[in-house]
This record gives sequence, structure tokens and C-alpha cells, in this order.
Amino acid sequence: MIRFLFAVLPRWILGSVMLAGIGINIANVVSRYLFGRSIFWAEEILVYLVIWGVFIGMAAAAYRGAHLNMDLFSSQFRGRWKLGLNAFVALVFIGCCLFAAVQSWQVVALFARAGQISIASGVPKAVPHAALLAGFVLTALAVAIRLRSYISGKF
Repeated sequence: MIRFLFAVLPRWILGSVMLAGIGINIANVVSRYLFGRSIFWAEEILVYLVIWGVFIGMAAAAYRGAHLNMDLFSSQFRGRWKLGLNAFVALVFIGCCLFAAVQSWQVVALFARAGQISIASGVPKAVPHAALLAGFVLTALAVAIRLRSYISGKF
């Protein structure tokens, strides 16, 4: 179930987001060049799709341990020092994600209370900003679930 949530489902979501983006882009190009009118909301929706894709993908990458890793100095550590450093890094990773999630929650709640919508598409501003909230919460969960792998460095 957990593998489905962090490995399989994100691929389906990312694939669907990409297909939707390609479809909107093709429709916009055809509309612009064949009918002389572009779809005015297309660019805005494409940006929102990319934002959601990035933050869903972030959690999937964290689950696989495939995110960027600065290990110039840490690769020199061995034994307990390596385990301790990896544990520290994983806990800081979780802490930063949770901090960002709390901040994102406040922004999403603010937009929801204000009832703000985007200019072109009329999408509530809380929807694209919720991508950050979802991404950071899911990333923190992914790291917590794979904490043993993060500490050992083996995925």
C-alpha cells in the first residue's frame, strides 16, 4: 500500500498531468493558428499543472532516495559517524518539510478565507498553493517511512 502511494500513484498522477498539459497546449496552438484565437486560460493552467507535478514528484523522489544529495564531505565518513550524520540529515529533512508545510497551510488558508481566484482561469488561488502543502507533507511522510534507508544510505 505504501509503495503504491509513493511510487505507483505519483507516476499515474504525473503521467496524467503531462497528458493534460500536452492536450491543453495542442488545443491552444490549434486554436491560435487555425482560428486566430488563443485559449486565454491555457498558460495559467499549464503553470498550475507543472507546480502540482513538481511537488508530487518531489515526494516520490524522496521515497526512492533519488533527490539531490550533497555528499562531498559526508562520503568520507564511515561507521557510526556516517549513520549519525545520515540520521541528522534525515531529521533535518523532515523538519524542514514540516516547517514548509505549516507555512504552506497558512498561505492556503489565507487564500481560502479571502476567496481569491486566479485572473485568467478563475481557479481558486488555494488550489495551486495546496500543491506545496501536499508536496511537503508527503515528502516528510516519505522520508519518515524510509527513515531506515535514509540512515543506512541503502535504498
